[in-house]
Amino acid sequence: MMTTVTRMTNTHKGRAPATWAIAEAKARFSEMIDCALTDGPQTITRKGQKAVVVVSNEEWQRKTKRKGNLAEFFAASPLRGSDLKIERSRDETRAIKL
Repeated sequence: MMTTVTRMTNTHKGRAPATWAIAEAKARFSEMIDCALTDGPQTITRKGQKAVVVVSNEEWQRKTKRKGNLAEFFAASPLRGSDLKIERSRDETRAIKL
């Protein structure tokens, strides 16, 4: 009697997947981190729906780096020079319950 075993994998041409089911991500956590470091963002799904993305610290820092300051933000506003007039409300102040 001969038994044939077929190994099923989510790899594509020997590379790890960019999308992982949560159970697979847990079982192969170290490999998933390595893939995030070398291949880019790795998506983890829960119940077939995209849940989270694992990215390298370098990628995270690049994506979240502040671009300019508040003064530069307002200077680049499309409303600059539009003669928009904003007036402060002169209504009475309201009491705040502490």
